[in-house]
Formats: sequence, C-alpha cells, structure tokens
Amino acid sequence: MTATSTPATSTTGAGTPAEAGTAVLRLGTRASALAHTQSQGVADAITAATGHPVELVHITTEGDRSQAAIAQLGGTGVFVTALRDALLAGDIDLAVHSYKDLPTAPEPGLSLAAVPPREDPRDALVARDGLTLGELPPGSRIGTGAPRRVAQLRALGLGLEIVPIRGNVDTRLGRVAGMGHGPGDLDAVVLARAGLSRLGRLDVITETLDPLQVLPAPAQGALAVECRTSDARTRELLGRLEDSRTRACALAERSTLSTLEAGCSAPVAAYAEIAEGEDGPELFLRASVTALDGSDGVRGSRTGVLADAAALGRALAEELLDRGAVELMAASR
Repeated sequence: MTATSTPATSTTGAGTPAEAGTAVLRLGTRASALAHTQSQGVADAITAATGHPVELVHITTEGDRSQAAIAQLGGTGVFVTALRDALLAGDIDLAVHSYKDLPTAPEPGLSLAAVPPREDPRDALVARDGLTLGELPPGSRIGTGAPRRVAQLRALGLGLEIVPIRGNVDTRLGRVAGMGHGPGDLDAVVLARAGLSRLGRLDVITETLDPLQVLPAPAQGALAVECRTSDARTRELLGRLEDSRTRACALAERSTLSTLEAGCSAPVAAYAEIAEGEDGPELFLRASVTALDGSDGVRGSRTGVLADAAALGRALAEELLDRGAVELMAASR
C-alpha cells in the first residue's frame, strides 16, 4: 500500500532545530481531525515526559481513500497498514493508532511501545431533540457503521431502523436532524464517546450507553503507540507514556477477540474494568457475540488478576465458542 506523507506542525514549531540529544521524533498519523487530535495529544505527552520535540507526518491510508464499508475493504487494518509500512521503511519513528483498529496478530519488526491512559470506552448516542435511546419512537433511523453496534441495537427490540454510515465525526453528526449543515436524514447516530471527548464534542451526546445495553468494542477508547522493535531508544522514550492498567484491560479484551478469530466484520464486544478485590486489583471482563439481525446472542464474564489478562480473555472466548459463538459469527458474514 502506498503512503502519502506530508509534514505537519511540530509541537515545538516546524523547522525548529532540535537540541543535542533531543532529535525530533517523526510521528505518523492519519489526517482526519480525530486521528490528528489523538496524535497531537500523544506528541504533547512525549515532549512533556521526555523533552523531545515531535513532528506530525500525515499518512494517507486505503481506509481514508475509500467510502466502502470497512468490512468490504478487508477490516480495520486498512487504517493501519500504510502507517506500519511508513514505520518499517524508516519514514517515521512512531505511529499512533486507535487500538481497536489494530489487527490482533503482531506485526514483525514492530513493538507496541506504549498504551497511554484510556478514555471512557462506552458508546454514545447523539439524537435529535435531545432524545435518549428509549425515547426514540419505533421506526427511528439510527446511523452506525459497526456490525457490533448494529447487532446489539437490533437485539434491544426497540423497532429502530439501522442505517449504515461512514465518514468522519462531523460528517456523521451532520446526518442527525438539527445537527449542523449535513442532510439531517437520521434521527440519531451512535459513536464512540472517546472520540467525541478528544474532539471536545461531549456536549452533543444525548445519552452515554450503558454497557448492559451496548457493550463496547475490544480496546475502544484506548490508543496504541508503535515503533520499530530495533529502535531501543524510541521504545524507552515511549514507555514513559505507558498505563499498565489500560494495557491489561485492552489485552484481555483483544485476547477474547483473537481467540474468537474475529475481526471488525463480526459483531463481537468486550469490555474489561478494574476493581479492588480481596487480594488487590482484579479484572472484570465481559464479552458478547450477537447475531447481526439481533435475534440471538451469547454473553459471558470472567474475573481474574491483571497479570492473567490474556488468559482471562482466552478463557472467556472459549466459553462463548462452546455456547455457539461460531454459528452466530458465521450467520453475520
């Protein structure tokens, strides 16, 4: 995949010479407002923690160029491949991804150097007239591009019409009646609360959805910062951004996804929280697989210590597989 790169503004000013020992780090990012905001936040955190200036480099991905559904393009990896290619080629020193966009298989030559603190991973409803999900009348048109959300919204049995949508946050918000300059052809959209938070748009949310209704995507709200495995110095610098609790939660959730051998085209959800147990912090992991038409689904939960995050996810996935998850995912293809 070909990447198109253009330098963006450095956190210390484009073109500012780096001091000795603090060479500018080149951070690859997609050019969307959300990706740029996420990357700039990481760049600022790196500079604050290490003193190193960071320059953003825009990379165009296949997912950005196409308006086709993500599942048709081959999964969430379409937002990742060009960034990884640029990283492996040495065109950039690090890349910031929405963690949920990363394929579950590791990429040879690259390391997940840091998982910074996570934003609220729940989904959010943005509806006309300030309505909540339960207040929307039957037949209301709800926009979302995620099979996981489609399946879970249908499973609620509210009689909603689910409309597939793509585009950036502003484009999606513009499709809600009364929300800006878009067509206003929808009654509501469902988005990740984390993205709205990072863009300073929490004011548009009419309801943050309870995970009992709509369970989030694995690693939703978390960021993944990658660099070359061979670049020990950059790995050390990025490690200063690490939040071990966020990594443990994301690892448990993505281990569930990986064991199910599922990707973004499967309606799989997983959400881990940390609570104090009798012997210290414990992970409470929930996961679900739902038929795309909402007619059936399996849910389960497991509790364990943080050090066993990956094993916890695998065990829960195996339980869901024993209870029919394979058939549910197959019916959703």
